Amino acid sequence: MDRLTRMLARPAGAGACLRLALVAVLLVSLCACAPKPGVTLSRDDAAGRLTVLVGGREALVFLYGPDLDMVHYWPMRSPGGKNMLVQKIDPYPHHRSFWFADTVRVEGGERDLSFYNGLYSGVQAESGDYGPPFRDRIRLVSFDRLETARSRGVVEARLLWESDRTPILDEARRLVVRSLGGGEYLLDLSWTLTAAYGDIAFVSDDVHYAWPFLRLDPVWNGEHGGKITSDSGAEGQEATDMKPALWIDYSNTIDGETAGVAVFQWPDGLEHRWLTREYGCFGPRRPDDRSGKPFTLKKGESITQRAGVLVHRGDVSSGRVRERYQAYIQGAPE
Repeated sequence: MDRLTRMLARPAGAGACLRLALVAVLLVSLCACAPKPGVTLSRDDAAGRLTVLVGGREALVFLYGPDLDMVHYWPMRSPGGKNMLVQKIDPYPHHRSFWFADTVRVEGGERDLSFYNGLYSGVQAESGDYGPPFRDRIRLVSFDRLETARSRGVVEARLLWESDRTPILDEARRLVVRSLGGGEYLLDLSWTLTAAYGDIAFVSDDVHYAWPFLRLDPVWNGEHGGKITSDSGAEGQEATDMKPALWIDYSNTIDGETAGVAVFQWPDGLEHRWLTREYGCFGPRRPDDRSGKPFTLKKGESITQRAGVLVHRGDVSSGRVRERYQAYIQGAPE
């Protein structure tokens, strides 16, 4: 900044315009090099909450308490601090904000184990709500890594998919959080399910799952002015649902803040179709050969998927979603 002060202090003259131009270039350079707000983690096992903070503000919370049918992320904040997701809503109270699950069958089992509908495996109260214990649930076993360094945070966890307290699938999940500045951030999520206890058949249909799901708070959804856009330029549910895409963006303007969330499918060389809903649910599916078609993981085999979630200012254009997808797959999400 001393250099900038000296340039501004020089007397006006023929070189004034040149000096101003150089000052502008220097300011842009300083802004580009400015450190991004840091990522920190706050763990509260008693409450079953791991909070991700970006620049000291809550951005995302991982919920893992013992009274849940499945672990999930809620809330997730816009750059302006507004919650973007709904944790539980009728007529689909089993939707869990930001999550993934599935329906499987154990070899020789008497019933399908629907972790997607795990809520309904709980005890129903007179109010009609469901609570623990849940026959089918996805729970946290342990955090294996909680690490932050400047604008980046890493959360690695081991999860267990269990039915009647019997282990069904092991899950290893890794979340990398990157602060992008201005309240924006990127979540890079990868997970691996392993049939560690026996052969497991996946029997979910081609409608009721995505890997992962996001369920927007109603104020952000398409029924309230939100806009679904895919990388092909297609817009709305009709043009994007069950269509292949590299990414899908959902943006809206709420109380003067224009913001959105884009989900990026990691390019694994396979085509992924998407679930999109104007009521606010969206996400990529597995590759076509394992989407809506039964398949089996033999004991010891695994299945893996990876996706990015960009929380950005502006709409799909001003939020530079296309550009940021390219940066994501090239390993430079900033």
